[in-house]
Amino acid sequence: MTVQPPPAATDDDGAGTDGLRALSPARDTAAARTPSAPHTLPSPPLSSAPSVPSVPSAPLFSATPPLPSAPMLSSTPAIPSAPAPSSETPSREAPSPETPSAVPPAPPSGETASNRFLAKAALVTIALSIAGALLGLGRDQALAHLFGADSATDAFLVAWTLPEFAATLLIEDGLSFVLVPAFSMAVARRAQGAVGDPVRALVATTLPRLTLAVTAVAALLIAGAPYLVEALAPGLPDPALAVDCTRLTATCVFTFGLAGYCSAALRAHRRFVAPAAIYVAYNTGIITAMFVLGGRWGVRAAALGVAVGGALMVVAQAPSLWRQLRRHEVSADGSAVAEARPMDLTLISTVLLFALCRQSQVLIERFLASSLPAGAISHLNYAQKVAQMPMVLSLMLCTVTFPVVAQAMAEGDTERARVRVERDLALVSCTVLLGTAAVVACAPQIIQLLFQRGAFTAQDTSATAAVMRVYAVGLLGHTLVGALVRSYFSSGRPTWYPLFAMTAGIVATSWIGALAVGSFGVCGIAAANAGGITLSALLLLYGMGPRSVPIRTRRVVAELGKPVRAALVAGAAGALCASRAHSPLVGLVLGGTVVTAVFAVLAWALGIQALAPVLRSLKRRLPHVRFR
Repeated sequence: MTVQPPPAATDDDGAGTDGLRALSPARDTAAARTPSAPHTLPSPPLSSAPSVPSVPSAPLFSATPPLPSAPMLSSTPAIPSAPAPSSETPSREAPSPETPSAVPPAPPSGETASNRFLAKAALVTIALSIAGALLGLGRDQALAHLFGADSATDAFLVAWTLPEFAATLLIEDGLSFVLVPAFSMAVARRAQGAVGDPVRALVATTLPRLTLAVTAVAALLIAGAPYLVEALAPGLPDPALAVDCTRLTATCVFTFGLAGYCSAALRAHRRFVAPAAIYVAYNTGIITAMFVLGGRWGVRAAALGVAVGGALMVVAQAPSLWRQLRRHEVSADGSAVAEARPMDLTLISTVLLFALCRQSQVLIERFLASSLPAGAISHLNYAQKVAQMPMVLSLMLCTVTFPVVAQAMAEGDTERARVRVERDLALVSCTVLLGTAAVVACAPQIIQLLFQRGAFTAQDTSATAAVMRVYAVGLLGHTLVGALVRSYFSSGRPTWYPLFAMTAGIVATSWIGALAVGSFGVCGIAAANAGGITLSALLLLYGMGPRSVPIRTRRVVAELGKPVRAALVAGAAGALCASRAHSPLVGLVLGGTVVTAVFAVLAWALGIQALAPVLRSLKRRLPHVRFR
């Protein structure tokens, strides 16, 4: 059976996912509105064309004042009137019915092109994210191979707290929630033909201030490294080594800030390859530094690798961003970019506090597990890293579609934003629930294949697998929180509700964990995590409406119930089959196959709408498959 593979995606300007100008909805609309003659505005649209929504007032980073006369982007572009014949513009007669038309066939509709573009971008993003995750696993294995598990590695892991928090605040969640809507608004105004270049105005206003802020924070952390180490690990045997490592890893605040800025700007421009490749560059830098300098510097080489890897994150994205900034030509009168407004500190505060509150789950879990026997923290850590993979992969779709929702909100098209968010929630829920069923069914086999060697015994495998199964119960909640919070911040307006929802979840996690850790040990901590994040997800889902994209909550909840039921049955069937295999590899393959097959059959029987496009695509492609 031969199926033609799709074309490879590259980061080139002319082709691939990063160069899919023909598939980008923003570029298609802008191209449709651009007349053939340079520096001329299109005629007013025909009276039959639908009205265009106005620009919402007071954007977060408004590069230029609103232009009421500029035509807005919409799903149906305005039709310019035909230019009058002149000496410069030869007249064109319409072809007669008898004469074959030389006009090429019409391109796909805007929605179809947008879906194809998002699908390719999501696939490339997922592939590069998997590559970065595999390199992260290799990084941990290299650390254990070169430096073992002693006081030196403990010192490095204390310093590793800074990159963990900085990645969440500056790259993955916090900063992107502020900058993606701002750049989406600027890109939309650039496509309208605003005077100057709103994107360059936004960069000129925000980048220097951000650079100054992250530089000051990094310098403060470097100077206060001894006090930070004392607060994080007061009983550390070698605090001097931890201070040295912390001063090296503190540079990530500067480099991660610039990397997160570049990622947000590129995603708003529908460029996803370079932002998705940053963790490949980051982990490559750490691994290289450990092997090259580990013999001379010891574990300090790993901390230096964090500094080098952070710089590589910026280098991997800077050329692509520079091309986007240079691509737009200045207007005919040579006017410079308009004055941009300062950052909204309230929005920045709400976003960063939410991300910090969410990341504090790790501190609560480690604090509760510190009172348990040795190995409890390791069991929880390994279980989380493996179980979170379905969540990470499913949220890649929201990472790709977040700029689409932000641009729709910037244009005032709440209906398009609602449809996109509802589709994303349905699809990511199906994806993470399928992964959850596989994790629950094959947890012992997965842990045994990945970790059971050397000092990691069969008892460790059993304990870690039990924790992972409990932790997997909260994967849907983690995924919904990650997807819904993007909707709250997509409009670029400050809101405290996500912070309230996350704080309620953190309080629930703390109380449930404190009550359950004595009786159930590390499994009680995992259950507290699942309960707290599920509460936050329910609160965020309940609050969708005037504070966010107005989705149809009851319909979304009813649709979510279908894959939940399918995952319960598929997980039970897969666990039963996997447990009967003597080899862990055979058990994993058998259990995973059963989970996938049962989930697919139940998805079809229950009529899960999120998978309907996939089934229709397969149905269309099957008649074209050739057998040899």
